[in-house]
Amino acid sequence: MLDIAIIGAGPAGLAAALRFHQKGFRPRIYESVPELKPLGVGIDVKVYGTKELVELGLYDEFVDISVDAKTSIFYNNHGQEIYAELCGVHMGYEHEQRFVHRGYLQMLLYRTVIERLGADAVVQGVRFVRYDQDADGVTVELEHADGTTEQVRADVLVAADGIKSAARRQMHPEQAEPHYSGITMYRGTTLMDPFNDGHSILHIGAPQIATMIVYPIADDFEGSGKTLVNWVVERDGEETIEDWNQLGSVEDILPLFDTVDLPFLDVQQMLRDNREVYLFPLIRHDPLESWTDGRVVLIGDAAHAMYPRGGNGACQAIVDGGALAGRLAAHEDPVVALKEFEAARLPKVNGMVMAHRGEGYEVIRRMVADRTNCEPFEDIEQVLPMAEADAIFSKYHAMVGQPRPGFEAGETTGFRTWSVDAAR
Repeated sequence: MLDIAIIGAGPAGLAAALRFHQKGFRPRIYESVPELKPLGVGIDVKVYGTKELVELGLYDEFVDISVDAKTSIFYNNHGQEIYAELCGVHMGYEHEQRFVHRGYLQMLLYRTVIERLGADAVVQGVRFVRYDQDADGVTVELEHADGTTEQVRADVLVAADGIKSAARRQMHPEQAEPHYSGITMYRGTTLMDPFNDGHSILHIGAPQIATMIVYPIADDFEGSGKTLVNWVVERDGEETIEDWNQLGSVEDILPLFDTVDLPFLDVQQMLRDNREVYLFPLIRHDPLESWTDGRVVLIGDAAHAMYPRGGNGACQAIVDGGALAGRLAAHEDPVVALKEFEAARLPKVNGMVMAHRGEGYEVIRRMVADRTNCEPFEDIEQVLPMAEADAIFSKYHAMVGQPRPGFEAGETTGFRTWSVDAAR
């Protein structure tokens, strides 16, 4: 039975611990913060992410804290509809696509780890310093809040210590410094009445000016009778520190959406009524050529930090745990298992990292803006034909591991909501 040390109690580390426990291993998580709290904003959990939570036995609890996604609708900077598609089971997938507060999901995973593995399965308030290894195992050096250090021994070290991973810095010192992309992201939430059908994700704006994504992440939030709505804005900006909890100002982005006119959502009012606004520079972490060093492996953002677009960063981090647990269970030699995990996952996920730098399916809004010079259009079919948009979306969904049902059979899977009632 393997003893596995995990660095980091984010979704990647917690989900991995549950996967290792399912295989009969002994994982223990070491987390630098003294107390885990439900921080963050929204996550768009794709169908393959929901599948992971089903396999972890957490589907019912996940449904209780999340919102089912039914439609994904794209608009230009004037609020004119460009394209729409159904989501999850409404598209024909086996599993749902769901929206959730990142902190709520993290705390669900944390509670489950404590329930299944025991109260000592997560050690908080200890910082990873470095690792050393020999033929028999890994020695992990940790530092406590009072400055004292200790060493723990494990058969395998799984580094899930995020975008500023110290383990990645030790493994790849030449690639430790990331680069600012020139794009700044504003992330916030607003407590409000549901918009549209209460189950839509909206993609609004022209990338040449600024773009926004809006979706609900909790119904009847804290008994308020209101929906907690997550919104994300991208615009050109100046480099700041790479910190998810850096505060921002809504005044910086309000003027960017003064041309948007939607019949069911006052975008300006939603921004003004925010509960919180965080600022985050989009940072380019170059794809790594290796995630492993003997008995040490990187997962999640430590291995493949990608732009937080399309919900795939968090979902791929959760997938890592199941894939790694399966390889470790299949091989007596953990070094061989880690190499097989790397070979199976690294090329595919590195491809996603690069694709998200190129906007993914969000590119359709740039295409429309380029073809109309950011002006209103009369007929979207003359600007972006349905067949062209469908091909872009189908290629993207296949790349991230969820091919669109029916498309290869020649069906049109996208639509425009003014011609099809997608909510029925």
